[in-house]
Amino acid sequence: MTRTPQDLQIAVLGAGMGGLTCALALAKEGFRQIDVYESAADLGFVGAGIQLAPNMGRVLDRLGVWKGIEAEAVNIVETSIREGSSNDELAHVHMQTIRELYGYPHMVGHRSSLAGNLYEGCQRYADQIRFHFNTTVQSVDSFGPRPSFTAVPRDSSQMPYRVEADVVLGADGIKSQTRVAMMEKLGIETGVKDTDQAAYRILIHKDQVKDDPELVDLINSNQVTRWIGEKRHIIAYPVSNNTIYNLSTIQPDRNFAAATNATYTTKGSKKAMLGVFGDFCPMVRRMLNYVPEGEVCEWKLRVHEPLMTWVHESTALIGDACHPTLPHLNQGAAQAIEDGAVVAIALSRLPDTSPASITKALKVYEKVRKERAYTLVDMAAASGRTLHLGSGAAKADRDKQFAALKEGKGPVPDKWADADVQRMIYGFDCQKEVQERFEEYFQ
Repeated sequence: MTRTPQDLQIAVLGAGMGGLTCALALAKEGFRQIDVYESAADLGFVGAGIQLAPNMGRVLDRLGVWKGIEAEAVNIVETSIREGSSNDELAHVHMQTIRELYGYPHMVGHRSSLAGNLYEGCQRYADQIRFHFNTTVQSVDSFGPRPSFTAVPRDSSQMPYRVEADVVLGADGIKSQTRVAMMEKLGIETGVKDTDQAAYRILIHKDQVKDDPELVDLINSNQVTRWIGEKRHIIAYPVSNNTIYNLSTIQPDRNFAAATNATYTTKGSKKAMLGVFGDFCPMVRRMLNYVPEGEVCEWKLRVHEPLMTWVHESTALIGDACHPTLPHLNQGAAQAIEDGAVVAIALSRLPDTSPASITKALKVYEKVRKERAYTLVDMAAASGRTLHLGSGAAKADRDKQFAALKEGKGPVPDKWADADVQRMIYGFDCQKEVQERFEEYFQ
């Protein structure tokens, strides 16, 4: 009996945004044997705020999970870019037309809402998707024609076991074992590198600031606010139906304790955090002071050089495993979600289930996604450099652009809010692209 693509055994390594999207999108395409391996005991549903751009919303809607996410999110209609030290507004960008232009609004939400709704979507296909929590992928032993890896249960009473599949999708994040093994096999030198930047992620609940009218107004707004200063910035917005204010900071990686490579995170010092932004305006300092002592966490921001390939034989990399990005365009999760949607469609279009055809289909996924993802990685890094200027001619030129923007002229130096950049990011339909160009790229 001839096998169809939907008969393929597919192993997804990692249950982050990319891995969950892979599993759900594959199930929607009719794949019946999808196994997801995740080292955590469960998804945890933790994290901070996340931006839900139209290119993400479009995919999530087609996967049947957008309505639940949208119901808990906040619709952003404007962004204010401000000088950190004075709170003076450098630019104000209206975003009311985003839904009209791209079919979906620009919303912001809580990461737990996004992950939770994706997981609930997967559970609707419980006969097709099986989750293996508390299971670490120790090594990828083969990339094809039947890729295999060693799965290690965290329960020491259970023995490690070997898993074989027809396709392996490495959605195992910036610390990806799949990427390391693939690049070693191909003799390609690559490695994670520090960006010399770190981030605090902060959630302030409305009841904490109920006696602070300025902050209550921010939580009740539909606005993203960015405060910028030399080598630092804070981006903030309300989430969870305007009940929580989310702040994400970027600053030089000076206070980070000696964290292990396994976590990239460490408990931070509230005193140190307040010192980093000590020259910012009183309102920002007041906001940061609401963070309870002992609840300060700092993240190292790391990336790696662009990879020559994301695919080897019947194995492909997904999301941060192949294109980790700085957060200045707020597209990290969106790009992982695009990956998952595209790879599912590419595999569903297979003319046969031979290993050679699987490799070609995975190369179609790479063709649709790779240039776009790396363009956004570069753009995010460039936007961060522009935001963090401290003095000199470059800052003067940037501030002239902000001044021109107030007169309705020219581009936005903060590329996340620039209309041309939004058109390029939000207007691209990754699923349509792979559907329309599959045959061309496959051949």
